[in-house]
Amino acid sequence: MSLEKQYTTDEAIIEFAGTLRGTLLRPDDEGYDEARSIWNAMVDKHPALIAQCAGASDVINAVTFAKEQDFPISVKGGGHNIAGRAVEDDALMIDLSPMKSVRVDPDAKTARVEPGVVLNELDHETQAFGLATPVGFNSTTGIAGLTLGGGWGWLSRKHGLTVDNLLSADVVTADGELVHASEDENEDLFWGLRGGGGNFGIVTSFEFQLHEVGPTVLSGPIVHPFEDTASILSEYREFAANAPEEAAVWFVIRHAPPMEIIPEEWHGEKVIILAAFYGGEMSEGEDVLQPLRDIGDPITDAVGPHPYAGWQQAFDGLVPAGNRNYWKSHNFVEMTDGMIETFVEFGETIPSELTEIACAQLGGAVNDRPVEATAYPHRDAEFVMNLHTQWEDPEQDGACIAWARDMHEAMTPYATGGVYANFVPEEVGDQQAAYRENYDRLVEVKNEWDPENLFRLNHNVEPTE
Repeated sequence: MSLEKQYTTDEAIIEFAGTLRGTLLRPDDEGYDEARSIWNAMVDKHPALIAQCAGASDVINAVTFAKEQDFPISVKGGGHNIAGRAVEDDALMIDLSPMKSVRVDPDAKTARVEPGVVLNELDHETQAFGLATPVGFNSTTGIAGLTLGGGWGWLSRKHGLTVDNLLSADVVTADGELVHASEDENEDLFWGLRGGGGNFGIVTSFEFQLHEVGPTVLSGPIVHPFEDTASILSEYREFAANAPEEAAVWFVIRHAPPMEIIPEEWHGEKVIILAAFYGGEMSEGEDVLQPLRDIGDPITDAVGPHPYAGWQQAFDGLVPAGNRNYWKSHNFVEMTDGMIETFVEFGETIPSELTEIACAQLGGAVNDRPVEATAYPHRDAEFVMNLHTQWEDPEQDGACIAWARDMHEAMTPYATGGVYANFVPEEVGDQQAAYRENYDRLVEVKNEWDPENLFRLNHNVEPTE
């Protein structure tokens, strides 16, 4: 921010701070650097102000102040977004991370969740009642960004996307008003929130449908030598094609991490990991997953009864905050021989020990809904590949990013052309790929709820000029 603007708005800033129940941070304040830091260390930006909001009133006041003083707005939930849109130079960061309330109604099987909650905090509350809703696979992810982008994880083949389980939302609009959105109220806004990102307002409360899950589920990794990847994936493909919706098996190609379940002599060696999950009855799951466990000659088979909440956190250590990250992603309707060959080819040249080629199995209940049901459009994807390119040394930036882009390009002939919005690493671009057939309707919602594009630090849907 310019010195001129800083001085001309100083009195207004003091007045704004007095309206907050939370805390307003300036660049020289203690806690500022911690507050502006997010998961991806490649993003290093300095907002003009950070409003750490304690509730919806603070969010309303922050939006009103930003409009009056002409500050760009960035919005931080869990701070896990790969593109780092939570933070922007010279902007007002509206930090929702202090808003941590989770209220579970076990009889109605619903939960009301504030936007600062991360996934392990939500699971902690819902699992007290043997309940859960489909969320992501890294438990430090924020519920707000995950949901607004669509949201999927281990439960999605059985219970759909996170947005398919969203019942309502309270939203602070560009006019600084708090509105309620559901299937029966502000239906167009509710449609746009379910996959259209933060384009239409700031959600201060989410209401989710919950399902009976766990508290113990059948899950675990099966680790094979990388040299067996082609044969493992050929058999995995057959298993996935016939798996019931309760089962979800993902795979990861990477250097073996130093996990206790993996023999020490394999630590640092390339492996392919089948991560298996069954969300139904344990005895049924044993029968369903046995053909998967019979594939090849695994180094380790750790499939067994595990706490659902523990499984949700099992891989957190592989993607810690503070590393440099760059992702590229594709959706696929099937797994072809050419794809398997490409997985092997690029697995040979993984650029860092922290990088992984990950592929999730979707389909099932996710694809039972029509494309137009929600803003999230990717109802044809059976598999989603995400290249988790991760490293620590900035000097590796060029090599790691080039590798990810090269593999992404090599996989393009097999892909749908769509991409999950939450996996887009660039600040701008890929909106058409992220929103696909629903983009024009999203523009209509944007025109209605944010015609001046106040909420633009996101994978932006631009209003009509």
